[in-house]
Amino acid sequence: MRAVTQVSAPAPTVPVASTVTRRRVVFVVTALGAFMASLDLSIVNVAFPALERSFPSDPRATLAWVITSYGIVFGSLLVIAGRTADRLGSRRVFFAGLGVFTVGSALCGLAPSVGLLVAGRVIQGCGAAALLPASLSLLLAAFPVERRSQVVALWGGVGALAVATGPSLGAALITVGGWRWAFFVNVPIGALAWLAGRRVLVRSQPGAPGATPDYLGAFLIALTLSALVLGITEGPTLGWSSSPVIGCFAGALVVGVVFLFRSARHPEPVLDLTLFRARSFSVANAATFLYAMGFFAMLLGNILFLTSVWHYPILEAGLAVTPGPLVVALVSGPAGRTASRVGFRRVLLAGFTVFVCGLVWFATRVGLQRDYLTAWLPGTLFIGLGIGLTFPVLSAAAVSSLHQNRFAVGSAVNQTARQIGGAFGIALLVVILGTPHGLDDALNHFHQLWWYAAGTATLSGIACAFISRKPRGLVESTTPVAAPTADSRVAV
Repeated sequence: MRAVTQVSAPAPTVPVASTVTRRRVVFVVTALGAFMASLDLSIVNVAFPALERSFPSDPRATLAWVITSYGIVFGSLLVIAGRTADRLGSRRVFFAGLGVFTVGSALCGLAPSVGLLVAGRVIQGCGAAALLPASLSLLLAAFPVERRSQVVALWGGVGALAVATGPSLGAALITVGGWRWAFFVNVPIGALAWLAGRRVLVRSQPGAPGATPDYLGAFLIALTLSALVLGITEGPTLGWSSSPVIGCFAGALVVGVVFLFRSARHPEPVLDLTLFRARSFSVANAATFLYAMGFFAMLLGNILFLTSVWHYPILEAGLAVTPGPLVVALVSGPAGRTASRVGFRRVLLAGFTVFVCGLVWFATRVGLQRDYLTAWLPGTLFIGLGIGLTFPVLSAAAVSSLHQNRFAVGSAVNQTARQIGGAFGIALLVVILGTPHGLDDALNHFHQLWWYAAGTATLSGIACAFISRKPRGLVESTTPVAAPTADSRVAV
């Protein structure tokens, strides 16, 4: 995926004021794409308790696919979507992704069953995978080199705003109109971006003819991940030694080996295995995967705890988790600048220490008695600070040792590791929480969940000790490659 898409012809001379206005509108349009994808992350977590009430006959393991299906599809298609944007033109792929995401959102809102809701989420994931890399490419192409760092930071800031306001906004929408509005809200935003984008986004020239991206490989990795997640979620119900569960794991192993074999030989693979020759890249992506496994489980688990153990209404639960992403949004920028001066390793180790302390606080201080100010809020603030010091810096560390022309694809692989880790995390949440018998048993399971998240974060921190000290690649380049990500700011 190239960072900048070439335009088809030199732009005609236009007044400076017109150029400035067009660039501002381009920023708004591309940022709306990031806003929708970011908003959907936090809103769906807040909507999950309402989904459980709307579909009482469907077990939590089935409902979890509303979240995991999106992550699997998004993670599997992200790299291929970026290469498709290079091949066909970023403008074309942007509008395709915007249309698919908006249609998927409408289908989710109209879904009469969990099966159709999951299908809508799969469509959303396809749209988001096309939307994000194309929007960033269009944004970079619209601005001169000396302004790109600034606009990408602002673009990431819009995602921060969406996720920071997502829990409270989503809770308000769900309280007034039900969970379906967690998805319907994307429809007017998508329509606005479409109408404005048709006027200002420059038609981009397709890239030089080359090999077709490995779409079959994308299907194979999605199939592998789906089989693994299905085996994990069904294991407690069917038995870990049952034929269907063993079949899922065996099938995932076989298809996964085929995928790796194909990736090693395809000219445009889903996963460029040569990237992993760089130690910092390999370590940072392993750390991201481990971190995401606990992080995403914690996000949904916190909402479920507030609504099922403390019996908070959805609106109150949404407001209760809002301070976390606000802290993340405030800390992410300074954390990145600090890492540029002192190195990734120190900032990451400090961040993981704070993050684990917040989870340990939850596991040892939160009980059955409602105590938001002295039990819940301190842990939330600790966790928010830890996330702000880790996730954005991990994204930068993942590409720091790569050559400049591989920053974009390296960043996409890192986002893929995050989404896949998150899908596994949600599957494991279902296993950890199980079906408790009474509030005391439920509290014990949530404590286990927080200890589990602390454990994955500790392993991630240990891995980060092997990351190179200095951010060499980023210091040498003026092209931004690691804008703060939406996932790093989801409600905590």
